[in-house]
Amino acid sequence: MKKTLCFYFQVHQPVRLRKYRFFDIGVRHDYFDEYVNASTIKRIAANCYLPMNNLLLDLISQYGENFKVSFSISGSAIEQFEMHAPEVMESFRKLAATGCVEFIAETYGHSLASLSDSDEFESQVRYHAEKMKELFGKYPVTMRNSSLIYSDEIGRRVADMGFECMLTDGAKHVLGWKSPDYVYTNAINPRLKLLLKNSRLSDDITLRFSDRNWDEWPLTSEKFAYWLDQESRESDVVNLFMNYETFGEYQPASSGIFDFMRNLPKAVFSMTDFEFLTPSETVKKHQPVAPLHVPYPMSWSDEEKDITGWLGNELQNEAFEELFKIKDKVAKTDDYSLIRDYRRLQASDHFYYMRTKLFSDSDFHRYVSPYDTPYEAFINYMNVLSDFIARVENASSGKSERKEQVAEKKLNGKKTVKKTKNVKKDKVDKEIKE
Repeated sequence: MKKTLCFYFQVHQPVRLRKYRFFDIGVRHDYFDEYVNASTIKRIAANCYLPMNNLLLDLISQYGENFKVSFSISGSAIEQFEMHAPEVMESFRKLAATGCVEFIAETYGHSLASLSDSDEFESQVRYHAEKMKELFGKYPVTMRNSSLIYSDEIGRRVADMGFECMLTDGAKHVLGWKSPDYVYTNAINPRLKLLLKNSRLSDDITLRFSDRNWDEWPLTSEKFAYWLDQESRESDVVNLFMNYETFGEYQPASSGIFDFMRNLPKAVFSMTDFEFLTPSETVKKHQPVAPLHVPYPMSWSDEEKDITGWLGNELQNEAFEELFKIKDKVAKTDDYSLIRDYRRLQASDHFYYMRTKLFSDSDFHRYVSPYDTPYEAFINYMNVLSDFIARVENASSGKSERKEQVAEKKLNGKKTVKKTKNVKKDKVDKEIKE
């Protein structure tokens, strides 16, 4: 039986906040830097999304159903593509039409909602899944959480929503001696199959590809195919999970990253016994070998593969608690602009900018923070959140006042009718007596 090579690409862009000062609270409600957002999307579209999507279309045209990949695209990225680069969405639709690409569900706002005790996680996943069906014609059966955050309990919630497969990281502190190159199951609900990222081989592409100090530089398609063959001697599947912006953004075109990807299928087919499958196809083909026990949340971020990059200090925890404290009030407002802003404020990026832990030498996140310090990120975010909370409170109280006014009007109307009827009855009685 052939081995399986499963490619998954994460596409996410946060809606970036503008500098929002204390004196803006209660005065301005435009939290997002539309100029920076537009220019960023257009730049990355030109460097990554459009050329890489075209490359994948060429590979599918060349190899047909023998070449397959998968994507998850966050809701915030979709909104910005539709606004600033509609040609990107059109290119994803073309990929979907080939039947060789699987689109995966996630939290709509690239949120940390799975770490809260609210039902916001389920709400966002269902909303995103419906969006995938609307855009690409199929309701997803595979789920991935923001930054592949996963635990036994998160997996149970995903299984309860009806998903068949979930992606996460093959963290060493969880796997121990076990290999990430097999299919596993959720420890609570074995109906949910798990695919684990092969971090070493994925990171060879995403982090080390253009590093001239790396003892394996330069990385060629043939060399990588040889590594795949060696990796799969006693395993079923190799999962290569990565940020899509690797191609042309983090690893520039001048590094040869596009040529590497263009030549990789040929090297894989000629040098290995691999076939390319999507996640849902992979879990149908291969039987799980064991449940994976993950009592505490893990992720694909940092060397620790945990959640301390987002919730590792008091600043992050305070912002997280304040944000999810108002979840129910936001939902009750039925105000589209408030719900939209609430999803945008949940993006994990905002919390990552507040991190105070040290970065590893190869961590690309340190290059993308728009703030000079974590404290500056916290202050800016909390200023925005303070104004947002006030808007939610005003909307809630305004709605209550309107309900009271309507109720009072109805009540007064009934009283008036009753009084009118009594007047008419008295008049009739008087006429009868007369």
